[in-house]
Amino acid sequence: MRSGFNLLVVFICLLLTLSFSPAAFADSGSDRTQFGTDITIGPNEQVGDVNCFGCSVRVHGRVATDVTVFFGTVTIEEQGEVGGDVTDFGRGVRLDKNAKVGGDVTAFGGPVRRHAEASVGGDVTNFNGVIWLAVVFGLPLAILAAVVALIVWIVRLATRPRVPATA
Repeated sequence: MRSGFNLLVVFICLLLTLSFSPAAFADSGSDRTQFGTDITIGPNEQVGDVNCFGCSVRVHGRVATDVTVFFGTVTIEEQGEVGGDVTDFGRGVRLDKNAKVGGDVTAFGGPVRRHAEASVGGDVTNFNGVIWLAVVFGLPLAILAAVVALIVWIVRLATRPRVPATA
């Protein structure tokens, strides 16, 4: 019970550190990063990187580099363009008619819906199904939990009082 509580505290601290880091609120130049709020790139708009945590991205205009979404969807609409890669962890990617992606399209846990006239310059990789999300997110958390449990065990072993052997 105590080990599970320690893991929960570590996870909450990690989440708070990531969500309150300067990168989560940065609006440097043309990059877009959001936590929980959807991002829409307008038809005459051009941006750099787009990162979205717990939200979705709709591209009507141009993204010069990459689009990365955690627990949301990516939609590249007609005439929308992404110069680099599109990566989605959660709900999938949709490429409408005349959508363009210069790099790879990768979706973990959701489908890739691609119109016949959409163009992708690289590979299209789809790991559809919940099992892939469990592998991508669950396995690292399980390893982290094992490392924390090992450290707790070593600390308890090192701080345990020594009892002399009786003869």
